[in-house]
Amino acid sequence: MIRKICLALALLVMVSGCTTTGTFKVPPGTDLYVYKRPQPVDIKADGKVTTKPFFWTAAGVPPESGIPYRLEKNGEVVKEGRLRTKFRVVSIFWPPAALIYWPMGFNPDITYDLVNDKQE
Repeated sequence: MIRKICLALALLVMVSGCTTTGTFKVPPGTDLYVYKRPQPVDIKADGKVTTKPFFWTAAGVPPESGIPYRLEKNGEVVKEGRLRTKFRVVSIFWPPAALIYWPMGFNPDITYDLVNDKQE
């Protein structure tokens, strides 16, 4: 029993070490691209977005720093900017790659409202 619990806990840590999740509000009919990735992110009905974490270049506070994003509608860019980030503490315990390559993630405590340009 204890072995199964430890295995489940280890699996949970592994999965959480490989992703970051944020909550978004975007204008209807737009696609959200983050961190110059070629594919738009999948926004769930509740606004949740889960994706791979980000490199150190995403660290900082907008407008000069943060995760670059763009909103596209029908293939045209309608808005660009940067998103606030949060250091992922789990990256410390996910050696060696996470601390080096994936230390930054979405801030799960805020909503990225790209309709009203608020990140609170």
